[in-house]
Amino acid sequence: MVKYIVKRILYSILILFAVSIILYILVRCLPMDYVEQKFLSQAAQGTISPEELYRIKELYGLADNSFLGILRGYWNWLTSALSGDLGTSFLYNQPVTTVISEHMWISFGIAIAAYVLEFVIAIPLGIKAATRQYGAVDYTTTVFAMIGISFPSFFIAILLIKVFAFELGWFPSQGILDATVNWAGDPVGKFGNQLWHIVLPMLAITIISVGGLMRHTRTNTLEVLNQDYIRTARAKGLSERTVVYKHVFRNTMVPLVTMTAGIIPSLFGGMMILEQVFALPGIGQIAYNALKQGDIPFIMGYNMFIAILTVLGTLLSDIMYMVVDPRIKISK
Repeated sequence: MVKYIVKRILYSILILFAVSIILYILVRCLPMDYVEQKFLSQAAQGTISPEELYRIKELYGLADNSFLGILRGYWNWLTSALSGDLGTSFLYNQPVTTVISEHMWISFGIAIAAYVLEFVIAIPLGIKAATRQYGAVDYTTTVFAMIGISFPSFFIAILLIKVFAFELGWFPSQGILDATVNWAGDPVGKFGNQLWHIVLPMLAITIISVGGLMRHTRTNTLEVLNQDYIRTARAKGLSERTVVYKHVFRNTMVPLVTMTAGIIPSLFGGMMILEQVFALPGIGQIAYNALKQGDIPFIMGYNMFIAILTVLGTLLSDIMYMVVDPRIKISK
C-alpha cells in the first residue's frame, strides 16, 4: 500500500507539472490579456499611447508573447509557486491564496449540502427502482432522472427562482445575505440568513446531480441482482431486505466509489453558471470573472488547486475500492 501511494504521488507530480505547462501556454494565448481588457476604452479613444500600454504590460509581465517570453513567464510563475507564492491577482489586487480561501467556503457549503442530499435521495431510489424494475417506482424515478439530466442548470435555477422566490416569496432570489439588514452583533441571525439564501442554489445542484447518480445506481444494482451468488442467497431463504441491503448494496458501491474522484474538486471548485444566476460570491463566479479578464496569476492558482484536488480524489477512490471490497488488490 505504501509503495503504491508513493508511486502514485510521483506520477501525480509529473501530471501536475505537465498540466501547469499546458495551462500557462493556453492562458498566455488568449486573444486579449488583462492590460488590454483594462485599458481597452482608453486605447480606443487615444488617451493612452501604444508605448504607455507596452510599459504597463511589462509591469505585469505580459509584454513578450514570443515562445521564449512565455517560457520565461512560466518559469517565474513555477519558481514562485514552488516557494508557496501563487502571486497577486491582477483583477482582485490580493494574493491568489487569499482570494481562493475567502470565497471557496461559500461554494463548499452549498456543494457539501447538495451532495449529502444527492446521495441520500439517489442511492435508495436507484436501488428501489432496480428491485421494482418496470414498475411504477421505476418509471417515476426514470422520468425525474431524465428531467435532471436533460435540463440545463440555468433553466432549473431560473425555474426555482420564479416559483419559490417570485411566485411564493419563500426564499430570496439572489445573493448570500440581506444587505438591507445590519447584522452587527447578531452572528446567529446572520448565519441563519445565509443558510436561507443558499436553499435554492442547493436545490438546483441536487436536482441536476441526482438523476445521473440514480440511473448509475439502478444500472449497477440490476447487474448485481443477476449474479449467481444473489440467486444462491435467495435460495438459502434469506429475506429480500437482507439480500438487497447486505449483499447487493455492498457490491453496488464498488462502481459508485469511482464517482468520489470528482467529488472533492467539485466541492471546492464552485459552479460558475449557477453562481452567476444566483449572484453568489463563490469561487466559481470569482474564477469566471478572472478568466474573462485574463487574470493569469489567479487562473493558474485556481486551476492548479483544482488539479491537485482531482489527483487526491483519484487516489482516495483507488484506496476506497479495497475498503468497499477486500477482494480488490492494488497492484504495485
